Amino acid sequence: MFCPKCGSLLMPKKNGSKKVIECSCGYKPKEEQNLNLKETVDDHEEVAVVDQEVDPLPTTAEECPKCAHPEAYYWLVQTRAGDEPETKFLKCIKCKHTWRNND
Repeated sequence: MFCPKCGSLLMPKKNGSKKVIECSCGYKPKEEQNLNLKETVDDHEEVAVVDQEVDPLPTTAEECPKCAHPEAYYWLVQTRAGDEPETKFLKCIKCKHTWRNND
């Protein structure tokens, strides 16, 4: 349900022992609502189980300081001021050790 005043989603909140719905703008419906806050899943719906971690990061030829594996994932993060270069973080593909590049 959406708030008629601001259009935001009405969220469930606890009011003593009762659960009520209200908006962040302060709107509360005057009439009491019976709400089902549980989601049901169809019995025939298939669920995919992923049993291994999928890491969508690019890889580079960088030796892990912990296990000496020759390849690692990498990503860049702006950790200092905007006029300074980004920090390159690396994560070993084999042992998952994470370190930052000291260049």
